[in-house]
Amino acid sequence: MADIVKQILAKPIQLADQVTKAADDVHALSSFKQECIDLKSKTEKLAALLRQAARASSDLYERPTRRIIDDTEQVLEKALALVAKSRGNGLMKRVFTIIPAAAFKKMNALLENSIGDVSWLLRVSAPSNDRDDEYLGLPPIAANEPILCLIWEQIAKLYTGGLEDRTDAAVSLVSLARDNDRYGKLIIEEGGVGPLLKLVKDGKMEGQEAAARAIGLLGRDPESVEHMVNAGVCLIFGKVLKEGPMKVQVMVAWAVSELAANHPKCQDPFAQSNIIRLLVGHLAFETVQEHSKYAITSNKNLSIHSVVMASNQHPNSNTNNNNSTTNKPNEEDKQGQIPHPMGNQTPNQMHNVVTSTMANNILPKSNSKPPQPQQQQQQVQNNGNAKQIHQHSQNHQHNMSSLYGNSIKGRESEDLATKTEMKAMSARALWHLAAGNSQICKSITESRALLCFAVLLEKGTDDVQYNSAMALMEITAVAEQDADLRRSAFKPNSHAAKAVVDQLLKVIEKADSDLLIPCMKSVGHLARTFKATETRIIGPLVRLLDEREGEVSREAAIALTKFACTENYLHLDHSKAIISAGGAKHLVQLVYFGEQIVQISALVLLAYIALHVPDNEALAHAEVLTVLEWASKQAVMIQDPSLEALLPEAKGRLELYQSRGSRGFH
Repeated sequence: MADIVKQILAKPIQLADQVTKAADDVHALSSFKQECIDLKSKTEKLAALLRQAARASSDLYERPTRRIIDDTEQVLEKALALVAKSRGNGLMKRVFTIIPAAAFKKMNALLENSIGDVSWLLRVSAPSNDRDDEYLGLPPIAANEPILCLIWEQIAKLYTGGLEDRTDAAVSLVSLARDNDRYGKLIIEEGGVGPLLKLVKDGKMEGQEAAARAIGLLGRDPESVEHMVNAGVCLIFGKVLKEGPMKVQVMVAWAVSELAANHPKCQDPFAQSNIIRLLVGHLAFETVQEHSKYAITSNKNLSIHSVVMASNQHPNSNTNNNNSTTNKPNEEDKQGQIPHPMGNQTPNQMHNVVTSTMANNILPKSNSKPPQPQQQQQQVQNNGNAKQIHQHSQNHQHNMSSLYGNSIKGRESEDLATKTEMKAMSARALWHLAAGNSQICKSITESRALLCFAVLLEKGTDDVQYNSAMALMEITAVAEQDADLRRSAFKPNSHAAKAVVDQLLKVIEKADSDLLIPCMKSVGHLARTFKATETRIIGPLVRLLDEREGEVSREAAIALTKFACTENYLHLDHSKAIISAGGAKHLVQLVYFGEQIVQISALVLLAYIALHVPDNEALAHAEVLTVLEWASKQAVMIQDPSLEALLPEAKGRLELYQSRGSRGFH
């Protein structure tokens, strides 16, 4: 940096010396002798400031330095040209050299401006201890754009100020970035991202919070987010989510959600920095028991299930406890409540298996996911090989503390509001990171985050519930398109998947919250995972077709369409279930009298039902054929791409089975 600044300053210093020498050479009889003496005086003052800047080059903030020195260089070139014109002597030279009287006055003003600019540059770049809190004022160069000067001043503080000054500067940049998109662009262009990230990494808690908020506000477009990713935001945010204070982690999680929402291509760089694993850890903390087990592990590590299975084959494993482990899931399938991830075992039983297996080196030592410290200590007392397992316990306690940042005890001591906000922002970040990304969705579902979302959807605060619902909506949307993810994460015998579906249905049945639409969408995305015997899904969605709000009826129709469409293997069973729940009459009403946003969706669903079960008597009683014939004459409907081929086919199938007037069957 210092070498670059010295190179920038070399030419204007040389020009200033040339102006001074040229002014000395002006003939004593020249009419412009006094004007040149005045120019020389100001040029010498400017040259002294430029040399001072060269000596302090390591402290100078590069962006304003370039702009100010470029302008100063242009001024000195003009001054040199003016003095050169004035060097003639005698009357004949004066006759042929016409210099307007205002030229010297204008040049003096330009030199004064350059002196003011360089003086301001030296003040703003000085270490905070040398400023004495003096008001820096506006440099002349910023007369037409004073906000630029303010941005320079705050970024300079980030570079050279103490921790308090850097915190104040970050707060000021937050205010600027929040007020105006253009100001945010200027902050990025003027080099503000680098020092903000450094403050996130090394500052005090207040400064870290402000800097993280600023980063989130600045990432409003793909270009800006890409700039931040290249500056190292992923690694720094990962470090804070692992080790920082929880209040800072809350702001960092929010910033991650903003960057991912505005530039989805940054999802993978965040995932590569272990952001997903860390966010899931925060989400699981105090949400499900033994939350440490549900953090994402590397492929080299074994799951808790693998530990249990391995312990069955080991002579030191507790056989009775293992049998209990394998038998419990079938009993839980019959229960209506959300199954606990440990089944109905007591903590001692599960930990007896895990610690016994660990003691015999079935789990790798590095990055393995341990039981909680209190339960580890209890197990050590009950195990014959206490000394060896106690050593494992200490190692895993250290790994747990490393994984979740602050110690477990430290995190537990945080106030409830901060913990709740941490969960809300973690869910929000996972929502935006999961959008459209199969690999990240796979990582999230493999971590048992689904169980966390199910619990939070039931018991969380409004923000936590909403962000959890949106995260589930994005994950299920990806699963709808990704058969492998759908089969692995939402298989029918998965306790986490059952818990999620139970909570989604509770919201849909209640039908009175902001969670309704994302929950309906999630159920629709999962339509291909439900068995024909899973009849409890269809009824609540059909009832929502009769909803007064058009958007709710539309989303209900879209969700049901995913059950009844041809792509769903069980479309015949689902179509019959929709009719049995009274869907035909609701759909007829929506096609005829519904809002425009509802009509098309309702007609698509009705056409699929007519296509698959044209011989159903309920369709005849609802006069569905008449509805389809009417719709075939509506330009708006027949031009819709989703109905172009479907509507004529459904109408033709229905005509085969129903008599004229749709009153009965042939």
